[in-house]
Amino acid sequence: MARFIGVAFGFVVVVLLQCAAAQTVHVVGDNSGWTILQGGAQAYTEWANGKNFAVGDILTFNFETNKHDVLRVQKTSFDACSTSNPIGDVITTGPVNFTLDSAGDHYYICTFSQHCQLGQKLAITVSSSGGTPGASPPPSTTPRLSPPPTTPSPTNTPAICPPDAPAGAPTSPSTPGALGPNARPPPPGSSSSKLLAGISVSTLAVIMCFLF
Repeated sequence: MARFIGVAFGFVVVVLLQCAAAQTVHVVGDNSGWTILQGGAQAYTEWANGKNFAVGDILTFNFETNKHDVLRVQKTSFDACSTSNPIGDVITTGPVNFTLDSAGDHYYICTFSQHCQLGQKLAITVSSSGGTPGASPPPSTTPRLSPPPTTPSPTNTPAICPPDAPAGAPTSPSTPGALGPNARPPPPGSSSSKLLAGISVSTLAVIMCFLF
């Protein structure tokens, strides 16, 4: 049981660490904080350039209470430095942490006196993931595989057999000149021997025809 509790506790710690690592805290103005900068609104624009704001990140406004405040507004109010149609309430106690809960353009102003007109305003673009807003995924570099060459299957060519010799046809000796130049031909046999030989050859030819 104790081992199971230890494993479960370790799993929860890992999940919490991953969630914390997935969030990025952006301190507005870095060390200068949320105030009227010498460069005006352009200074905050340059601060936001090159940063990746994603859903789930935290935007921190560091300012002194009762000297500044922060309000999220729509673009028309941002351009006019107006508090009309705000998104949420004015926060007057610093520092303030905003969790970026949606993708798109976010606008923030300070409502104190003429602070917004003097450049204390911030516009950022939030993406749905941690990548650069509007960036498209890189093209795939996986090579296309060509189909393997096909090997033609061998064809069976029927063997060509020599034609059968007709029955009673004389056969040639297997080895020409086997008798030699000085060999004498065998003596002629009787008519009965010739007849018996002819019948034997005919019978053998018929049997070979049936066999082949």
